[in-house]
Amino acid sequence: PTSSDFNYEIIRTDDEWRAQLSEYEYEILRNGRTEKPKTSPLWEETAEGSYHCKGCDLKSFDGRWKTVLDKGWVFFFHSEPNAVLTAIDGPIAEYGQSSAGYAANMEIHCRRCASHLGHFILIEDIPRHCINGTALTFKPATA
Repeated sequence: PTSSDFNYEIIRTDDEWRAQLSEYEYEILRNGRTEKPKTSPLWEETAEGSYHCKGCDLKSFDGRWKTVLDKGWVFFFHSEPNAVLTAIDGPIAEYGQSSAGYAANMEIHCRRCASHLGHFILIEDIPRHCINGTALTFKPATA
């Protein structure tokens, strides 16, 4: 997820990432994998609060922009300003896409640490951030 023409604020060695993340989290945040649907409890979270990158704790999404869909990932209409970057990703089997044809997705990365968060896709003709719950930490709003 890193590029030589962009300077990320947080840069860690592979060993440092592996010490911070579980193997499953590492596969998603550092290798761009996609979690299986409905495996993160955050997909159906409805409490008010904010969602932060698990790699660096940057507030990336606000619960006000979250929408729960029965597809099993965490969906938002918007990210926080200046929180994410995009890249091009190939077809994703978990979304039912095949390598045949031109299928590609817009990948979503944390702009501070380059962690892979998910994808920007159309669902019911509405653009949404489709995010791996494993890539996020939820912080409930304080009263």
